[in-house]
Amino acid sequence: MTDFVATRAAFDLPEGLVYLDGNSLGPLPRAAAARVERTIRAEWGERLIRAWNDAGWMAQPPRVGDRIGRLIGAPAGSVVVGDTLSIKVYQALAAALALRPKRRIVLSDSGNFPTDLYIAQGLLDTMGQGHALRVVAPEAVADAIDEDVAAVMLTEVDYRTGRLHDMAALTAHAHAAGALTVWDLAHSAGAIPVDLSAAGADFAVGCTYKYLNGGPGAPAFIYVAPDHADDARPALAGWMGHEKPFAFAPDYRPGAGIERMRVGTPPVIALAALEAALDVWDGVSMADVRAASLDLSERFIAEVEARCPTLTLASPRDGRRRGSQVSFRHPDAYAIMAALIDRGVIGDVRAPDILRFGFTPLYLGHAEVARGAAILGEIMTSEAWRDPRYQVRQAVT
Repeated sequence: MTDFVATRAAFDLPEGLVYLDGNSLGPLPRAAAARVERTIRAEWGERLIRAWNDAGWMAQPPRVGDRIGRLIGAPAGSVVVGDTLSIKVYQALAAALALRPKRRIVLSDSGNFPTDLYIAQGLLDTMGQGHALRVVAPEAVADAIDEDVAAVMLTEVDYRTGRLHDMAALTAHAHAAGALTVWDLAHSAGAIPVDLSAAGADFAVGCTYKYLNGGPGAPAFIYVAPDHADDARPALAGWMGHEKPFAFAPDYRPGAGIERMRVGTPPVIALAALEAALDVWDGVSMADVRAASLDLSERFIAEVEARCPTLTLASPRDGRRRGSQVSFRHPDAYAIMAALIDRGVIGDVRAPDILRFGFTPLYLGHAEVARGAAILGEIMTSEAWRDPRYQVRQAVT
């Protein structure tokens, strides 16, 4: 059984704060600062360029990738870390399209994160080969998969509502029609059990600054199924993905397997913080995390609905169809959240009317959930959110 008392002690959260926004940015692991300082002072400071060899900097991306792989059902050697999620989406989708050269449709849904859709459209426009992005309602994805679809590109957990796609079923449906799948795990990795191998997923990507707690701007990861690893074409042919980066050959030759999906120089300091964050996951069962997060979210829904009748549940009521977040709708969501944050309960807002709350049992318990719901109830009853100062929008919501 996972010891959540121990994992809670591993995070440095301000006293008295109820943090329900780990689905957007995870909190600081206590060990991260010391790990980063060691990387800066003992490795960069003392070893300088020698640290690429002495401290194993060059091996960080696949090493950290394997640690993430354990949490998402990926075999060793199939995940690599580096660059941003946008870059990894571009790589994965481009590789999938290259493996289905006679097909011209990329299928996605209207619940997908906008960046993924932007990246897809930009890639297809750049290719100039007559490809099209087809976007349907989440419930219509299965029926929209046909022989024209090259790739089905979906975010497993809807960033606004928490609605959960059935990865295994949709992947099987795509494969039956001859299409490949690209899964975005930004709101899945570290939040719910994921088994890429069992689901037969072809490609997957994700960020590490949400449930994995790697810090703001932490590098992203990409997974390529072993069956595709030596055939996938790396559209971004960076020197770190070359077969022999330090041969400095004039022509690009892709590295073996997942190594070809490396692009630029590893972000060593950011990876050090991420490694410290991943230490917290040692001994943690994703099944235990899922059970605890469902318990917390169910309690929150019950408390909020009892106290706040003007808020409407936007997430699926059935926890099995939901990720590790809960969303409510209200026309004045921004002002309500601003008032809530001002009182020490942090969630976030997604336009136009979503109040979003994440439930991460690594550092959250029943007391925080009850307190958060009670303060939200007080705000709604008193209409404190109508204060003009809560109407002023900040740059980041």
